[in-house]
Amino acid sequence: MRVSRGVPVIATTWVATALTAALALPTPAAGAGVETSHCAHQGRTRVPGAAFQQSACLADLTTTGLAGTPYTDPTDQAGLTAQGTRTPSGAPGVQIDGYFPDSSSFNATHGWRHDAQFVIRLPDHWNGGLVVTGAPGTRRQYATDKAISDRVLAQGYAYAATDKGNNGADFYRDGTRPGDAVAEWNTRTTQLTRAAKRAVAQHYGRSPRRTYMTGISNGGYLTRWQLENHPELYDGGVDWEGALWTEDGPSLLTSLPTAVARMTGSATDDDLYAVGFARGSEFLWPYHEKAYWGVTQKIYRAEFDPSYDPDCPGPTAGTTTEQVLAPCAADAAYDLASRPESVRRAVARVALTGRIGRPLITLHGDLDALLPKAADSDVYARMIDARGKGRLHRYYTVQGGTHVDGLYDTYPDRLRPILPCFRTAFDALVAWVERGTPPPADQVVDRPASGDVVDSCALDHRAAAAR
Repeated sequence: MRVSRGVPVIATTWVATALTAALALPTPAAGAGVETSHCAHQGRTRVPGAAFQQSACLADLTTTGLAGTPYTDPTDQAGLTAQGTRTPSGAPGVQIDGYFPDSSSFNATHGWRHDAQFVIRLPDHWNGGLVVTGAPGTRRQYATDKAISDRVLAQGYAYAATDKGNNGADFYRDGTRPGDAVAEWNTRTTQLTRAAKRAVAQHYGRSPRRTYMTGISNGGYLTRWQLENHPELYDGGVDWEGALWTEDGPSLLTSLPTAVARMTGSATDDDLYAVGFARGSEFLWPYHEKAYWGVTQKIYRAEFDPSYDPDCPGPTAGTTTEQVLAPCAADAAYDLASRPESVRRAVARVALTGRIGRPLITLHGDLDALLPKAADSDVYARMIDARGKGRLHRYYTVQGGTHVDGLYDTYPDRLRPILPCFRTAFDALVAWVERGTPPPADQVVDRPASGDVVDSCALDHRAAAAR
């Protein structure tokens, strides 16, 4: 699809209108900047259950070293990080790209046109750990290479990421029942975690000592779900503003209709505050009207409630980028509570409970204008407490943080990137799990008035609990 002039880059990337060039992975030349002994390990590692895999022995697995190659995709990373973000480099190792058996074909990366694609990176200097994630939004497996992969590789972790089994604006078309597409996200993450653990064991001769789950947005949702449903696979996780799904709400289906109603003139600012949008985030609303609110409501309503509006089944009701991103008028009146019980059953299949089984750190920006924290992470923190699992949870509100760090470059005087706080939180999780050092109490991480806002973030060990 051609991207029309004036449409935000972040939005068109999020709905996957810009696809990676259809390039088959090349076979690196022998001795391409790496040791012969290192390359010798490449062929012995097989990903259990993969329908196809291809390995490459690379001099640098970070985005710095992979720039201009088909082993990463900067297009799919657009908008997730601030432009000035510093990233490490110089992590040689083996990269395995491939896919598990799947019947859908939204993912055109490498020209494979096959979903359930994954990437596994195995650094030479391994610290014994594994970090697993799933793509945020409707992106694909390379989306968090800069935000997550680069740093954990530099720390010595093996890294694995999945496209979640379906992606792009039409992901809701996957499956046969309402909720099937989102349910597959969880299944594919579990599948990759198990396979990556075994691949790591083959490659290094021993199983990972620790395995951490993490992710942004939909990847944060996956982190929550995995720690609730498969705690045996992980040692802990960091949830970066994960989406909240509950059977009766709150969820995107209870907050976004009001946002769409404001776009159509049938709701006021006060109505948005009532469903959780933060006072002070108003300057971000015009952008979200163009980029997020309409298309996101269409996608998830089509996924869980496909019979609601036959005239506007989903994003493909439009043919131009503007039409895809625009709301359907009927969504302004969408009311989850009045919909058939079958809709709530579909959401219940993927709903969260708060019953986490491993340590979890949650981060959420107080100016998130897509997943307002009052209707999301605030609620999830209370769910965890209600399940008696509060001792396993820390919750940090990032003052000036919003849903994508790329917006910091537009509003550097009002926003701050969440990524440096994510890195600090990940280190705090590792200290909690591996050394028994409790992380700081729940708190609001103040936006600094000066200093390195893009690449530093400190947690206050003296702070009182925020909730």
